Amino acid sequence: MKLMYQQMLGFFAAIMIILVLMGVSYSQMTRRMVYSNTWNSLEKYSNSLIEQSLRISSQDPKTVNFDTTALANSEQLLQNQAVSTTIYSATNQIVFPANVYQQSIKPADWKKLKNNQIIHKVVDRQVRNKNGRVSPAMTEVMKPYFYNHKLVAVVVMGAFVSDINTSVNQINRNLIRALLLSCIVAIVASYILARYYTSRINRLRTATNQVAKGNYDVQMASRNRDEIDDLINDFNGMTHSLKASQDEIQRQEERRREFMANASHEMRTPLTTINGLLEGMAYDAIPEESKEESIELMRSETSRLIRLVNENLDYEKIRSNQIALNLHEFNAVDALHNIVEQLKQKADDKGDSLNLEAAKEVPVFADYDRFVQIMFNITQNAIQFTDNGQVTLSAQRGYEETIVKVADTGMGMTEHQLANIWERYYKADPSRKNTKYGESGLGLSIVHQLVQLHHGKISVTSKAGVGTTFTVIFPDQHQTNSERVKETPTD
Repeated sequence: MKLMYQQMLGFFAAIMIILVLMGVSYSQMTRRMVYSNTWNSLEKYSNSLIEQSLRISSQDPKTVNFDTTALANSEQLLQNQAVSTTIYSATNQIVFPANVYQQSIKPADWKKLKNNQIIHKVVDRQVRNKNGRVSPAMTEVMKPYFYNHKLVAVVVMGAFVSDINTSVNQINRNLIRALLLSCIVAIVASYILARYYTSRINRLRTATNQVAKGNYDVQMASRNRDEIDDLINDFNGMTHSLKASQDEIQRQEERRREFMANASHEMRTPLTTINGLLEGMAYDAIPEESKEESIELMRSETSRLIRLVNENLDYEKIRSNQIALNLHEFNAVDALHNIVEQLKQKADDKGDSLNLEAAKEVPVFADYDRFVQIMFNITQNAIQFTDNGQVTLSAQRGYEETIVKVADTGMGMTEHQLANIWERYYKADPSRKNTKYGESGLGLSIVHQLVQLHHGKISVTSKAGVGTTFTVIFPDQHQTNSERVKETPTD
């Protein structure tokens, strides 16, 4: 069964249950109300009858008589109203009318009457007249009357149950007509409600099919009214995440392809050079005086290939947490001085001035080899993008941390470039593919990962045409330990 018909059946069942319960309750209430009104009317007739017919002797107050003429007149009027009358004396004997054979009042009821209790009879006894025929069932009201605190008479007023049931049945018939009309309205209302809810679900289903076909631009309107709108909000969030993931996958795929093209080109060049030199040596095509230079060139190209491979291996190891840091405190200035000495020739080749500004001793808590790798890559990157400028390394102590900066006066970066420099395979200047450093576009990505492993921070400020400054912060030992405790999962 389709959801629409399930919803429709559910709505219809709920509405009908409510209507039936209300109808039954209303029918019972109406029946009680009709009987209650009948009893009230009978009590009023009884009071009127006693007032007109009861006579108390002035000489002897204990003598009670009834005016038969008044009773006969009243009975005639009450019969026109389909009301019967029976009067009992204080001794439970019928006083009026005389032509009806009727049993005396039951002892249990008589006891209540003597206690001045009015009795209403819902299930009525059959009345047999003197001809032996049974009269129709009646509902009765037994009401006692006292004079000087003594019971003087009991009046039993009865009304035909058939008359009362006729009124009740008429009301029930009207109620059934209303119920049938309500059924029709309930069917229409159930269909409209079911159609409304299933249409919203069908729209969501259609949108889901679009997503399944690869269209992640689908967005549905939500009014935040109910659970379906919450589901729509979750669906919109899902499509947004899928869209972002797809864009990121495409972006990474483009960079991977670019990297593979760059890496293939970078590897092909040294491999071709090495292969050519080896063939030249094999066939004695290289003069003896040039062999040493050829060997040095092969060594340089081999080192270049090793750097390409090592950068990729380092990145994968860092990303998969396979790098174990040997953290200890050492003098950052000594390490920075060694970096300056190693890269001074490269800076001179670019016409750059490479300087170190720091006190004689600036302690830092880090892995020595990884610290050198971080600062070497950043400094190397600064030299690569600076021509005839200045590259300055500095180190100083902060509050429970060591701050190391590398500032250059090179080409700088735009905001878009700044937002992407930590991405894998990204190059701020793609045209620089044949340099000896940064061939893969992984250098700064590795730097960023290594700084995070140290629980440190790295930030970049840059302005196109002015220069760039990298700031790396290494926390002290107890700060690093605190960060490790936060990252440790607890049971």
